[in-house]
Amino acid sequence: MLQNFLLNILLTFVWVALTGQLDYSNFVFGYTMGFFILWMVNRSVKANTEYFYRVPKIFAFIILFFYDLLKANYEVTKDVITPNYNMKPGIVKYQMEAKTDFEITMLANMIALTPGTVVIDLSKDKRSMYIHVMYLANKEEFIRRLSNRIEKKLLEIIR
Repeated sequence: MLQNFLLNILLTFVWVALTGQLDYSNFVFGYTMGFFILWMVNRSVKANTEYFYRVPKIFAFIILFFYDLLKANYEVTKDVITPNYNMKPGIVKYQMEAKTDFEITMLANMIALTPGTVVIDLSKDKRSMYIHVMYLANKEEFIRRLSNRIEKKLLEIIR
């Protein structure tokens, strides 16, 4: 997988050098073009195709996370600006599927980066996480959404 990533970066820099424009859109276009070139070449070889499945999952996760981030920012901003408070704070004990320290740290960062949620504590056995939620209308719905929308997709990328 690392070999394909490095080849993709190399093809990206070759594209940037050939066009003579080092800007964001040209870099992204070169990366995308290099990705499809490598995919076409490796499709016939059938060796080490994990990279070609993981990269689209990473981009989908980034888009999903930014959507959740914007939605949470809007909710918190609306609550701060309006005179009445719609907060229903609560603390949730969340049973994690994440096992390693890196997986737990990444999950905690994704939760803490979203406005309205803060990771308070981690159990001693590292199986559950305590989260303070600013808008907790339904505890089961929050846990289900966190599990299906963030943790599972994050673990698909990391593992």
